Amino acid sequence: MEENDIELIENDEDGSEEGFQAKLKKLKEKIATLEKEKQEYLDGWQRARADYANLLKSSEEDKKRLRSIVEEDFVHELLPVVDSFAMAMKNKEVWEKVEPTWRTGVEYIYSQLIGTLKEKGFESFGTEGELFDPAVHQAVTETETEDEALDHKIASVLQQGYKLGENILRPARVSVWKLKK
Repeated sequence: MEENDIELIENDEDGSEEGFQAKLKKLKEKIATLEKEKQEYLDGWQRARADYANLLKSSEEDKKRLRSIVEEDFVHELLPVVDSFAMAMKNKEVWEKVEPTWRTGVEYIYSQLIGTLKEKGFESFGTEGELFDPAVHQAVTETETEDEALDHKIASVLQQGYKLGENILRPARVSVWKLKK
């Protein structure tokens, strides 16, 4: 209630019931208007508060997505390093001739790298005998076979496939058995 509204009640010149009722009506209208404004401000404040909470939630989700993209890009850049380790250790005959302490050190470094990547959801895939799946394998060559059990299975893995979580970083490059007709 404003100061001039109080004066309306106190300075009732004629003191009549009608004058008092008119002033009372004006005050009730003023109160209704103020109640309406108060509710509008409250509703606006609540909407702003909800919008802010949604913004914080959205911002957190964006940060998680960005972090995931950065991790995926980083792991993707490490794939040649993982391939180099695998190539170095692939030829067992030559690898066994390497000085044992040096070989053990390299194998330990490799296992550290793979262990750290696995903690982030890194997996390799593509093994001989596995059923060929075009969603995760890339057929580079076909090898004919007369054995029906081998048809559409992986004959050999030319390059290992990798994924991070559910995302394929690189399909496995494979040779696939094909039934000879």
